[in-house]
Amino acid sequence: MQPVLAFDVYGTLIDTQGVTTELERRLTDVSKAGEFAKRWREKQLEYSFRHGLMSAYVLFEECTRDALAFTNRALQTGLSDNDCDHLMAVYGELPAFPDVVQALDQLRDAGIRCVAFSNGTSDAVSKLLARAGVESHMDEVVSVDDIKRFKPDPAVYAYLRSRLETRPEQTWLVSSNAFDVIGATHAGLRSAWIRRHSDAPFDPWGVEPDMTVPDLEALAERIIR
Repeated sequence: MQPVLAFDVYGTLIDTQGVTTELERRLTDVSKAGEFAKRWREKQLEYSFRHGLMSAYVLFEECTRDALAFTNRALQTGLSDNDCDHLMAVYGELPAFPDVVQALDQLRDAGIRCVAFSNGTSDAVSKLLARAGVESHMDEVVSVDDIKRFKPDPAVYAYLRSRLETRPEQTWLVSSNAFDVIGATHAGLRSAWIRRHSDAPFDPWGVEPDMTVPDLEALAERIIR
């Protein structure tokens, strides 16, 4: 039985730190750009978790914009509304990691179905992947927006299987985000953690991914062989 691979988008296929270069152009204190990008991403995820726990769903884009506003306040960077609008536009044009396209091509050449699975809306993710040169290498895009929940709610992984018409043991969640890997594993799916930074720790929750690899090319090699 061939596996079906569902790839997380932000942080796995797409480099969310790619916004740092634009932040360096916009911030008065350039030294804050790296910290700003990191805190913006962390707050984005935190806000999605909060909305999920409150059963108060909003579009992921709203979590992203609110996280940007918070980070601007927290770091006292003084970005204008125009700056924030521009940065949100840049977030929709982030680059893919350099290993993505080749790995996806190898997997699809081997007859393995590859889909994007994201907190973002189908439209936003499709446009993002198209601009990054990735969309044509995926079989389809699956968005949690269809059921108005966020990862790692078990319902989103059940929806993924329903949408793909796959069995749990056949369905792989591929993500660089440990919370996503843990959520998928808890829901009965197979999981692969992309450990893009060698010093990145995995959450000590008593749950381990089925596979840990440093990048997508290593994933493709393990899956295909």
